[in-house]
Amino acid sequence: MKNYTVDKIRNVGVVAHGGAGKTSLTEAMLFNTGVLSRLGRIEDGTTTSDYHPEEAKKGMTIHTSIVPAEWKGVKINLLDTPGFTDFVGEVRAALRVSDAALFVVSAVDSVEVMTEVFWDDTDKRELPRLVFMNKLDRENANFDKVLDDLKEKFEANFVPFTLPIGMAETFSGVVNLVEGKAYTYRDGKPTETDIPADIKDQLDDYLEKLAEAAAEADDDLLTKYLDGETLTPEEIRMGLRAGLAEGKFVPVLCGSATKNMGTDILLDTIAEYFPVPTVDQDAPLACLVFKTMADPFVGRMNFLRVYSGTLKSDSTVYNANKEKPEKIGQIFYVRGKNQQTTEQVPAGDICVLVKLQDTTTGDTLCLKDKPVVLDGIDFPSPTLSLAISTKVQGEEDKLSTALARLQEEEPTIRISRNLETKQTLLTGMGEAQLDIVVERFRRKYGLEVVLSPERIPYRETIRTETKVEGKHKKQSGGRGQYGHVWIRMEPLTDGTDFKFSEEVFGGAVPNNYFPAVEKGVRESMTEGVLAGYPVTGLGVVLYDGSYHPVDSSEMAFKIAASMAFKKGMQQAKPVLLEPIMEVEVTVPEAFTGDIISDLNTKRGRVLGMEPAGRVTMIRAHVPKAELSRYAIDLKAMTQGRASFKMEFSSYEEVPGRLADDIVKKAQAEKEDS
Repeated sequence: MKNYTVDKIRNVGVVAHGGAGKTSLTEAMLFNTGVLSRLGRIEDGTTTSDYHPEEAKKGMTIHTSIVPAEWKGVKINLLDTPGFTDFVGEVRAALRVSDAALFVVSAVDSVEVMTEVFWDDTDKRELPRLVFMNKLDRENANFDKVLDDLKEKFEANFVPFTLPIGMAETFSGVVNLVEGKAYTYRDGKPTETDIPADIKDQLDDYLEKLAEAAAEADDDLLTKYLDGETLTPEEIRMGLRAGLAEGKFVPVLCGSATKNMGTDILLDTIAEYFPVPTVDQDAPLACLVFKTMADPFVGRMNFLRVYSGTLKSDSTVYNANKEKPEKIGQIFYVRGKNQQTTEQVPAGDICVLVKLQDTTTGDTLCLKDKPVVLDGIDFPSPTLSLAISTKVQGEEDKLSTALARLQEEEPTIRISRNLETKQTLLTGMGEAQLDIVVERFRRKYGLEVVLSPERIPYRETIRTETKVEGKHKKQSGGRGQYGHVWIRMEPLTDGTDFKFSEEVFGGAVPNNYFPAVEKGVRESMTEGVLAGYPVTGLGVVLYDGSYHPVDSSEMAFKIAASMAFKKGMQQAKPVLLEPIMEVEVTVPEAFTGDIISDLNTKRGRVLGMEPAGRVTMIRAHVPKAELSRYAIDLKAMTQGRASFKMEFSSYEEVPGRLADDIVKKAQAEKEDS
């Protein structure tokens, strides 16, 4: 694969709802360039971009693949992305390094949920867009209905560039409105034909929309158009190119990916009208790593886009995020799983580096004497947490290694260790993503793991003040043990976990034993009297006691304090506390009522709502125990249109009946162990 100058490069994120046919479309475009001798099929696991074992097995895209298509002197870097909500992080990373987005929409299923989600993402990045209406050959395909749906769903000016000749079983070709020509297809090969009479009747209207879209991009063209003059074909092309780059309209093309119909015109359109990468030719080297993965043969692979300068093999670059140098060995261009070495990569292009030591996704590679940090990638926060453990004891080290490598590859997965519940937590975007992690561990490391629910870190506290005595006295010949304390236990309401003070008069307890008393209470607080959960919100005052000049010791006073604590907890009306999370749900306005109703059933308290464009942000306090499956529930309620994030807010008392059930369960587990 040769190097291309920046004006001959197009970086295109291919996005769609799962099943719309973007991988088949990518395959058809690649076939048209002559790289493939036959079209791969998703059903057979033979497509160029879905080459990972888990993708072939599940018949769906899980990882973004880079698939360059060289077409008429232009290199089109197609970034084939996943179409399911669990893998939205892959899509955001691909869009971060794309200069335009190709949306694939099914002519049968029309605009689906993830199309809306990804459209919002491209809105935020202000990316030019093109829609390819796929599956015109399928039963119930309807070009006009889908075009109307696009106009209804999105605030954009959709302008058809091609029209279908027939639909469903009669679909035989397309009319290229920009050229004013019609083509039928046989085995993917186009043949020019006459424009059908029924389309000829509407042709003037469609051509007028094309001319209008072109005119609106340029003041001179607009003046000429409004004066009633006819724009030349070259003026229309120039205007369309400028208008698309500025996002003033969205071209709509159509065809069938699996029958390779209309895909040649799509390639022509991308090559001619999609924007050239924006680069600073005079700026020093700056590259952004947008994806990291481990290859069984070459090791760690970092996918990156060069934004300025030229990246050269056998050189040293500087990781500005990690503040460490990285030695560049070989540089690769990739097409799916296939790799080809290159000596250098110019600004605007995409490539892969291997075996870098410290570089991960989101890092900027540059020159040490001219450091720069490029904007990173806005990954969504993972929200579904499950505990992960090995099926076989003794493989914990193996699991730790696998988890460390996983975190390098997956920015939307978080690994944490809860020391209190003694669980290793795997937090991801959803069940599908976490299930694939389990499969990957089995396949790559021969490691069988189990996912189980996250334990809730409850707390215990007291509600009333009490005074209690603790005396530890033991005599067994020789020196004995003697510690005697009176402590006052009181609830703290200011959010403080623990406060110790003393009010001892007359030396009843020597001050050198005060730390032992405090330590005895602190150590006992790790296990409350109700269900064995840690105690919080406790104030302890040592106000009296006694000692023996020979038998007293720090250990004796520590034991006495522990005895007093346990007795006092029983007397001071102990209660169970649960963690309360502050939740922020971003949801389309139509689902607001359902979300609020659901939060109420989860014992939530809605704090407020705030409109934000086409969505509403709902803030609420909700018990963590009610949120263990909220990532799954929210996805089901909104068909994946909503998102949420949460953070710890406070601890609050568990309602009586629920508290009784939790205590009984904890006690039963303790007896079983």
